[in-house]
Amino acid sequence: MICTAVTTRRKRLVLLGVAMAAMTVATGGGAIWSAAPAQAQEMEHDMGPGMPSALVPAVLSSAQVVRATLPNGLKVVIVPDRLAPVVTTEINYLVGSAETPEGFPGTAHALEHMMFRGSAGLDKDQLAAIGTRLGGSYNADTTEDVTQYFYTAQARDLPVLLKIEALRMNGLTLSEEDWNKERGAIEQEVSRDLSSPAYLYLSQLQAILFANTPYAHDALGTRPSFDKTKAADLRAFYEKWYAPNNAVLVIVGDINPVTALQLVQDTFGPIPRKTLPPRTPVKPALPPAKTLALATDYPVGFATLAYPLPGSSATDFAVADILSDVLGSQRGALYDLVPQGKALFAGFEFAPKKEAGFGLALAAFPKGGDATRTMNDLRGVMETIRRQGVPADLVEAAKRREIAQLQFAANSVSGLASIWSNALAFQGLDSPGDLVAAYQAVTPEAVNRLAARLLDPAHAVSAVLSPESSGQAVAGSGFGGAESFASAPDKPVKLPAWAEKALVQLEKPQPTPLPSVATLPNGLTLIVWPSHVSHTIQLSGQIRQAPSLQEPAGREGVQDITEALFSYGTTTHDRLAFQKALDDIPAWEDAGGSFSLRVLTPDFEKGVALLAENELHPAFPEKDFTVVRMQTAQSQAGELASPGHVFNRAVKIAVLPPKDPALREATPQSILSVTHDDVVRYYQHVWRPDLTTIVVTGDVTPEKARAVVEKAFGGWKADGPKPDVDLPAVPLSRASRTNVPDKSSVQDEVILAETLGLTPSQPEHFMLQLGNEVLGGGLFSSRLYRDLRVKTGYVYSVGSGFEWGRTRGLYTVTFGADPDKVGKARAAVLRDIKAMQSAPPTAEELSLAKASLLRSLPLSRASLDRIAAQYLHLAELGLPLDNADRGALAYYGASGADIQKAFRQWMRPDDLATVVKGPAPTW
Repeated sequence: MICTAVTTRRKRLVLLGVAMAAMTVATGGGAIWSAAPAQAQEMEHDMGPGMPSALVPAVLSSAQVVRATLPNGLKVVIVPDRLAPVVTTEINYLVGSAETPEGFPGTAHALEHMMFRGSAGLDKDQLAAIGTRLGGSYNADTTEDVTQYFYTAQARDLPVLLKIEALRMNGLTLSEEDWNKERGAIEQEVSRDLSSPAYLYLSQLQAILFANTPYAHDALGTRPSFDKTKAADLRAFYEKWYAPNNAVLVIVGDINPVTALQLVQDTFGPIPRKTLPPRTPVKPALPPAKTLALATDYPVGFATLAYPLPGSSATDFAVADILSDVLGSQRGALYDLVPQGKALFAGFEFAPKKEAGFGLALAAFPKGGDATRTMNDLRGVMETIRRQGVPADLVEAAKRREIAQLQFAANSVSGLASIWSNALAFQGLDSPGDLVAAYQAVTPEAVNRLAARLLDPAHAVSAVLSPESSGQAVAGSGFGGAESFASAPDKPVKLPAWAEKALVQLEKPQPTPLPSVATLPNGLTLIVWPSHVSHTIQLSGQIRQAPSLQEPAGREGVQDITEALFSYGTTTHDRLAFQKALDDIPAWEDAGGSFSLRVLTPDFEKGVALLAENELHPAFPEKDFTVVRMQTAQSQAGELASPGHVFNRAVKIAVLPPKDPALREATPQSILSVTHDDVVRYYQHVWRPDLTTIVVTGDVTPEKARAVVEKAFGGWKADGPKPDVDLPAVPLSRASRTNVPDKSSVQDEVILAETLGLTPSQPEHFMLQLGNEVLGGGLFSSRLYRDLRVKTGYVYSVGSGFEWGRTRGLYTVTFGADPDKVGKARAAVLRDIKAMQSAPPTAEELSLAKASLLRSLPLSRASLDRIAAQYLHLAELGLPLDNADRGALAYYGASGADIQKAFRQWMRPDDLATVVKGPAPTW
């Protein structure tokens, strides 16, 4: 569980998300362990506007929703979703950092942390054990206006989830001893965020745009404020604001809404309401123009313009949202800076808070590039839009896309809970569907009026974020001495009777139904998983590739150029015409080595036809090739000097032999040597149907999916013998120590890594996975989390895990710590791994680990995106599609001795390489 000051996290999505998008043109080499990167995890879809009432999904209106306000004021919304036997509870307290005492900006965030430190009837150890046994995911976040706590678990465990939240609402412990321990962890979180250039920039931006309002300070808090915070201060805040009449409880999943409501009434009904204090108004004035300049560890630079925009509860929020969509459109003038060769990336992001928001226009320039020219180009585009308005057809396209996007809400249980929470807690609506009329009423004239009023340079905050190179990675000589502390007690945690009855008994796992699988005549593998929770269909595809094996010598980077050129149209439609064809359906499409499509059910065939047109008949226009090649080379020049790249490469060098293919990387010179013919030849050689897997999920039958996919992709033929895309096996790595300087950081980022002598095709790897659940994967209950955070406060977060490829395995431990705590944290990690080898896990630890993994299986299928990603990942590894069920049976029958044996045989703690990125080392 990683609590978060979400004002920070959400702002990072604005800048870091586009930074990552900008860097897709220069990935800097292939994956270390597998032929191709694993498919991206679940996509996050913004909740779009409404649609005609007859088309609004029932899960976003009141058609299938049970709702009530209890006598004590608790608002309850229960939304059925039959995607999987899973439930998400999200309780929203309508208070955040905007109401914190003067001089204590992190009070709400600190209290969020302490909500996991125990309450009357449920101490912190019991809460940790319950969280692990649930096998689900649980977390929390703090914003300026709302603090949220959310659990996702099996639907049958709803009574347990509700009991936890009721106990925390009414009887939080909040001891000074617990706060003294948690303070260390939250101060590590502060250090982590102060090491982020995006955080530093966006916190300054917020202070300017929202000056003299509660939004001017960030929800994260500061070290000085935490140093003077007492448990009594947190209790005073808790007693004022944490009450049923200041909360909204959203429940989504495979549950009976009527019986669930009765359960809520029985569980929360006895909690008394409170008289709430008055709230601080948030009414920011238009800021004067201001200019900022910051150094970053990004591989590219950014010119940015920030403008005040309405908040999510404002009457003109819908207009602002459509404006932001138009400004961010790939058919718009801002994005057009990219194909013109004036920017490496360009886009617009909207970051609404409840009472106010801001919009951010960005354009990326290469390291050493002309930031002034990029800023002038950005200003010119935005000023033209302010004066002349936006095209009416882009407004209508944005409305169509937002309307259609609502249909995808039911495809993720936790995502649907988030959408309802956003509507009720942040937007002040009765349901997400209430946005229908507002979005339908948006006109081009309204969008242009808002643009003319708010995109005013007299009130814009401009900033240039310049990339700063890393120093050379250097070998380390040693670490500071480790601090000694007692090992964790191994006596079992006695659960409350209500939790023990529900969670202690471990049931033998039952097999998951398998998808439909077919191999087309051209060798393409088609996997179909029907699910009729919405009238939408999603397609995800992946071509097995290994750029480090397939790129010609001296032409490293041809893969990156090829991937980038897919967005420049097809042999039938140029770039703008193709994007318009997608807008007209509407559909969301990406082509390349990994490709995807999201579309409404009636438009499935049209969408797949467009995807196949892009995937099989890319235009690769020569004029755009020249621009893309230069942009790729410029991006890679900055990438090679960035601390993040040097850090990741240092990890590769530490664990791989000197001439391993995965150590190949593109340089500006190799990229500039790539010709247009090289791109065409590379595409013809690497893009093959007999190395392709497509997964179709959603409102479709296997027969329909095959007919549509075969019609669009059946004519695709492989040319020549199938290439070898499996990386060679690697020897066992040895210990080393490396430091990567990063001037922008105040906290060290640490990776401990080693190669393994087994692969996921060997059953023993299941025992390592189960043991790692004890060691570093079991949230609050894991040994690493307990020893490095809960007991010592050395770190804010720590985790360990395995990365598997067909021919390779890697084990890593990752954590962030202040430089003077790195040595102590590292020593604790080694001690915990060696303890796994010297003795089997305790019976309690084994029981917790088994429960966590076995009960989490249904949760991995609570999203269509995750289902598709799971099947693609198994296909990439060459594993059977029932691999999760095989693992479940292995976990169920495992003993502690089996885990100890596996850790003795395969783990080598003294051979872990240590790579540190951050300030000057103290070791």
